Amino acid sequence: MAAVATVSPAGTSVASVGAPDDADFEIGSISKGITGLLYTDARERGEIGPSTTLGDLLPLDGTPVAGVTLSSITTHHSGLPSLPASASLLRRSLALWLHGANPYGETLDELLTQARGVRPGPPRPRYSNLGFQLLGHALGSAAGTTFQDLLRDRVATPLGLEVCYAPATPADLRPAALNGTTRWGRKRQPWTGEALGPAGGIRARIGDMARLAAALLDGSAPGTAALEPVEDFTGRVVRIGAAWITLERNGRAITWHNGGTGGFRSWLGLDRAAGTAVVVLSATAISVDRHGFALLEQLTEEEGHRVSAAGD
Repeated sequence: MAAVATVSPAGTSVASVGAPDDADFEIGSISKGITGLLYTDARERGEIGPSTTLGDLLPLDGTPVAGVTLSSITTHHSGLPSLPASASLLRRSLALWLHGANPYGETLDELLTQARGVRPGPPRPRYSNLGFQLLGHALGSAAGTTFQDLLRDRVATPLGLEVCYAPATPADLRPAALNGTTRWGRKRQPWTGEALGPAGGIRARIGDMARLAAALLDGSAPGTAALEPVEDFTGRVVRIGAAWITLERNGRAITWHNGGTGGFRSWLGLDRAAGTAVVVLSATAISVDRHGFALLEQLTEEEGHRVSAAGD
C-alpha cells in the first residue's frame, strides 16, 4: 500500500495503490520536520529564544540534559544520543524484531525519567530521536499546552489538514489508520506513544501531506524559515535548517526529510526554486527515498518544459 502526491505551479495530483484516499500512514521522522516548523514558529512568536534550554521548559531537575539548548537540537548538534541507553530499550527492540511490537510507547513522564540519566556528548552532528522528542514537548510547555494540541492548533487546523495527528495510544488511531508491514510482509504494531510524537509519531493522509508541501512552497506554513539551512550537517555538501536537510542534486537545491517506522517509509522533498514538491508514503518498510528524488526531478523537468512552452 502506497500513496504519492505531486505539487507544482500546474496543480496538485494525488494517487494511491492498495489504500483508500482516507487512509492515514505513519510518516516517521518527517515528524521532526513538522517539529522544526513548530520550533521556528515559537521563535517568531517570542515564546522561546536562541538560548532557551530544555531545563527552562521541562522538569529535568538540573541534570546534564537540562542545559541543552533547543536550537542545538534542531540541527542535531546537541550531543544527545539517538536514544537513551537502557536494558528496557534492548528488550523492546528485540520484541520489535521478533514479534513486531511497538518499541516506543512511553508517556512524557517516562521519557523525562530516561532523559535525566543522559549525559550529552560533544556538539558534533549526531542524529537524535531523543532530542526531537524532548524538543517537541518543550515547545508544548512553552505554549502552555501539549505537543499533540500544538500540532493541531498551529499546523493542522490553520492549514486545513483534516488528518494530521500524533496518537498517544492505539485507542487514538482512526478507523482508517493503516497497519504497516516489513519488506517480507510481516505485520508491525502501530508506533504510538505520547513521548514519540515530535520525533516520529505523527500520522497523516496523503492529501493532507500534499497540502503541507504546498504550504511549505508558498510560505503559508507556520515556521517556514525552518527550511533555511543554518549549519553543515555532513560536510559542506549537506546542510540543515530546523530538521530539514538541504543538498544539491544534479545542480538543484533539494530540501527534504524522510521517515521510517517498523512498517512504514516516507519521503517529502521540495525544489523551492522550481515550486515543485513530491510526497511518497508507503505502508511497507522499504525505502522510498530513491523514488522520491527521481519523481521530484522528473516533475521539475516537466515544469521547466511547461514554462518554456508557455513562453514560446
